[in-house]
Amino acid sequence: MVLLLAGLVLFLGIHSSRMLAPNWRAARMNQWGPLGWKGFYTLISLTGFVLLVLGYSTARQSTGLIWLPPHWMGHLTALLTFFAFILLAATYVPGSWLKAKVGHPMLLATKIWALSHLLSNGTTVAVVLFGSFLAWSVACFAISRRRDRAENIQRTGLLSRDLASLLIGIVLFWLFAFHLHQLLIGVKPFGG
Repeated sequence: MVLLLAGLVLFLGIHSSRMLAPNWRAARMNQWGPLGWKGFYTLISLTGFVLLVLGYSTARQSTGLIWLPPHWMGHLTALLTFFAFILLAATYVPGSWLKAKVGHPMLLATKIWALSHLLSNGTTVAVVLFGSFLAWSVACFAISRRRDRAENIQRTGLLSRDLASLLIGIVLFWLFAFHLHQLLIGVKPFGG
């Protein structure tokens, strides 16, 4: 569990720097330049992610059970995660109506992913992992939307661009659900 907690602190911590430590972040960007900051950000993010995966994988073997989710909850998780992948794709599709409407589709995708996985995983380690991501994404989404309103940020997008988000989301969902989830997490979401 120590590796998982360390991974959460690093990964969520660096992703919270704009929200929790804007002056520190700005000072590092000024000191190191944009590329130096991006390199540092990437290094901390990747280190945190690796620790999350290793920590979750290790702790999952000996964790306690808080609740036993019903079998059908896995189907709900898959459906919600499908929508999360579409939102994730919309983050990177320029001019998407979905991105303009949501404002921060990656944060909404993270909220949906974390909640859906929390519902279908009742172990202590799952509650720590998915509960942490859920709390973080709820806070970041609310703060980001509030900041957008304060800065009067107006976004526009074309509904036609969402077709690209949908197609990319479908491909990413299929790739992750049927191949990468088993490889990275050790759990096969569908069958087997």
